[in-house]
Amino acid sequence: MYIIEKVIIAAILGALIGYERETADKPAGLRTHILLAVGATIFTILSYEAFPGSDPARIAASIVTGIGFIGAGVIMQHENKIVGVTTAASLWVTTSIGMAVGAGYYFLSVIATVITFIVLRLKIIEPSIE
Repeated sequence: MYIIEKVIIAAILGALIGYERETADKPAGLRTHILLAVGATIFTILSYEAFPGSDPARIAASIVTGIGFIGAGVIMQHENKIVGVTTAASLWVTTSIGMAVGAGYYFLSVIATVITFIVLRLKIIEPSIE
């Protein structure tokens, strides 16, 4: 698949997760999730294609480390509880989806996006569980 198509797929999948966060009025929404998915895709493509003979796992490890810092930025203490952990997790999984697209794992990327969207929507039924 061409590089542009991978970037577009990543943007669409990131947008689906970002849309859910946006409609839930969370601090990291549509644009943030799109940018993370696209960025992870580009870094993954570059690690495979721009540096022949190098170890693509090094770039992947750096992406995982970097997203940890971004995720930590959305986790806050508010009164006596911690908020933002689910949004941080959605950023983390969106980045992994972008990496999967960049590596050519399209089916995995789509399935992970659907699962993530469904899990994020479980918030609707949580009050009835308690």
